[in-house]
Formats: sequence, structure tokens, C-alpha cells
Amino acid sequence: MKDFILKSISFVFHPLIMPLLGVLFYFSKTPRFIPDPVMKAKVFSIVILTIILPVLLFFLLKTINKVDTIYLKSTRERLIPLLINCIIIILILLRVLPPNEILELYYFFLGILCSTLACFILAVFKIKASIHMIAASGFFMFAVALGVHYKININGTIALMMIILGAIATSRLHLNAHTNQELVIGMFTGFFPQFIFLNYWL
Repeated sequence: MKDFILKSISFVFHPLIMPLLGVLFYFSKTPRFIPDPVMKAKVFSIVILTIILPVLLFFLLKTINKVDTIYLKSTRERLIPLLINCIIIILILLRVLPPNEILELYYFFLGILCSTLACFILAVFKIKASIHMIAASGFFMFAVALGVHYKININGTIALMMIILGAIATSRLHLNAHTNQELVIGMFTGFFPQFIFLNYWL
């Protein structure tokens, strides 16, 4: 039962869903008026580009033996997926969330791009960072910043995210997917780009 729960945590909080969670969280908390059709179009585009497209590309890479599992266990098999993800995020920044529309989400995804590039560079040098922790800590920093920016009480969200971060770290350690060092590297790789870009929108 314990193994099932910890494996489920890694699956449910997979890095692919974190950008979408960030977008949904923003639209649920922002006091700005954004028409429903615009929100639905943005969410639909994010689902297609950050979840469906990467999953389809994963199966393509698996078919040609470039990756083994969706968790990308080795630094070698991380290179192509991370590079593809960078291209996808650049497309989102150019076409879906340009800075003149929703500035907060633009910098959120710019932070994701920087974290992904950092993870790619680390993988080139055969340094493995936890992508789960990169994605979760990036979302956590963005959520905290939104609470400060709009002066809204998100204490419940912060507490829940801290529990989730702990659960993800425990899950990855239990599954022998990462060492403590790789989890810490992942956490800071996700956290710092979001923190740095606060100067441009907070």
C-alpha cells in the first residue's frame, strides 16, 4: 500500500501538469477581469502544448528507443525531451502568453523556460536534477508571489504545497529515482528563476 501511494504521488504530480496548475491557479485568484472565452482558449492551448503534445512526442521517442520511461531516469535520455520542451515553451511565450497580454503568466513560463534550460545544461554535464522538484518548486514560488502581488490569503495553498513538496521528495527517494542532492538541486533550479523574475512583475 505504501509503495502504491508513493508511486501515485510521482504520477499525479508529474512535471507535465505543473504549468497547467499554474495557469489555473492564476485564473482562479487574479482580480483582473479576463473574459471567459480568453481564459478557456489559454487553458486549452496550455493543455495541448504542455501535456498532450509532450506525451505524444514521448511515445514517438520511445518507439525509436530514445527514452525508456516517462520519468527520464538517465541524463542521456533527458536531453532530447528537455530540448523539445524548451521549444514548446518558447512557442507558448510567443503565441499563447505574450508579455503584452498576461504579464504574470508570461514571466511564469519564462521562469519555466530558464529552469528547463538549466536542467538541460546540467544533463549535458551528466548532473541529474529532479524534474519533479523543479516543476513543483517553481509553481510554489509563483503561487506565493501571486498571493503577495494581489494581497490575497493563500495560506491554505502554501501549507498544501509544502506538504506536496515533501510528499514528492519522499516519493522520489523511496523509488530510488533521486538522491538527496538531486532533489535539492531540482528544488533550487525550479525556485530561483521564478524568484528572479519577480522583479519584473511583482
